[in-house]
Amino acid sequence: MSRLKRGRGVVRRTGWVLMGTALSVASFAGIAFAGVSTSMADSFAPAPTASDARAWPTARAVPTGRITVAVVVSNEGAVATDVMAPYRVFAESEKFFVYTVAAERRVSPLSGGAHLLPDHTLAEVGRGVIPEPDVVVVPAVTEPADAKEARLRDWIVERHRKGARVLGVCAGSELLAASGLLDGRDATSFWSNIGSLKRNYPRVHWKGGQRYVEDGRVTTTAGVTSGTVGALRVVEELAGNGEAARIGKGLSYPGWTLDGPTTIPANHLTLGDLPYALNAAFPWLRSTVGIGLVDGVDEIDAAAAFEAYGGVSFSARTVVLGSRGTVTTRHGLVLIAQPTGSSSHGVDRFVVPGVADVSAVDTSLRTWVHRNKLAVELPGGGRHAGEFGFDPVLRDLARHSDRSTALVTAKFSEYPSAHLTLTGAAWPWRSTLLAVAAAAVSVGAGFLPTAIRRAVRRLRAA
Repeated sequence: MSRLKRGRGVVRRTGWVLMGTALSVASFAGIAFAGVSTSMADSFAPAPTASDARAWPTARAVPTGRITVAVVVSNEGAVATDVMAPYRVFAESEKFFVYTVAAERRVSPLSGGAHLLPDHTLAEVGRGVIPEPDVVVVPAVTEPADAKEARLRDWIVERHRKGARVLGVCAGSELLAASGLLDGRDATSFWSNIGSLKRNYPRVHWKGGQRYVEDGRVTTTAGVTSGTVGALRVVEELAGNGEAARIGKGLSYPGWTLDGPTTIPANHLTLGDLPYALNAAFPWLRSTVGIGLVDGVDEIDAAAAFEAYGGVSFSARTVVLGSRGTVTTRHGLVLIAQPTGSSSHGVDRFVVPGVADVSAVDTSLRTWVHRNKLAVELPGGGRHAGEFGFDPVLRDLARHSDRSTALVTAKFSEYPSAHLTLTGAAWPWRSTLLAVAAAAVSVGAGFLPTAIRRAVRRLRAA
């Protein structure tokens, strides 16, 4: 009998230990999940309440005689650089006309806290109100296989059926795969998605380690900034080598040359990527960066700021600010900003991408900055000659956050970083210390079952 009691006691103690361990793990996972949810909610923030449809500019008329490019925007959310970098490439050429298109003409979120007003709707193209596109650019969207994007998927397939070329950027390839357009084709995507895409879409011949992959009239690219190179390739095919070379030279994408190799390092998750997870899972106590936009801002400069501070690094909360509710970029994109007004918006830093000098910033913005005891900062001291738009913001991110976060941001943007000279702290200590604190709280929660058991035993003894 005593042996049986001892056995029951061991089973009970083991059960309490397992319960405590499960509670500890669940507590830590819950804290991390709450953090990731906060990071994603900040990155794809709801449209600013100040945006007024009556003040929206009308879309530009589509001229005849040009190669027409439609850049798809999801009303649910899309990656900023996937949309804005290819747009910038095509719009730089007078041989092309570029417009944005979405299911509805309403303010749509982009990563990094940005918002964009699409030019046209899918239905307008279908009815012939605007010309059918010769090229369709498909960015990564938040819910590629969801029923909410069924109209978008069907629209893309129909455009391809009518003869359009399709350029899928980064995880935009998942939207294309979900539409069936990639079945039987060679394709690539963002490096960390390749494994899951192979499992979920086995009819597609997925290839890693490629900046872009062409199969007939469908081109897919690797992650984020690779859309720049993919778009240059399409320009080369449709407008000639000289036009692609001219645009590429002006962009200064590292290592790009006309007819250069398409192979790139095949990235994999490593311990060095831990800052990405730490920043995403433990966003509390981070600073708020106000991204000031001025009319005429270069699309890639703006997108780089959205991604570097919030959309990819998760190192800061971002607020897009302007002197009024809408800002028109260099080539006609309409971005929505929160007018500065009298509120401080909780901003700790105010950076203005894409300007050569502080004097180019609107007087009203500079007045607001002075009133809130801030300074107008040019990311990384401003973009130098021969630099791509991501270089200055990555330098700035390293200096104000840490070098590890800057490097992992480059990796998750599939952007070459070997040429960068970065200064700043070596590691993201804020998110690391928060992770340690969360672990300590979780361990404490794991001891609760034991503490309760002991308290019950004392009450029984009393």
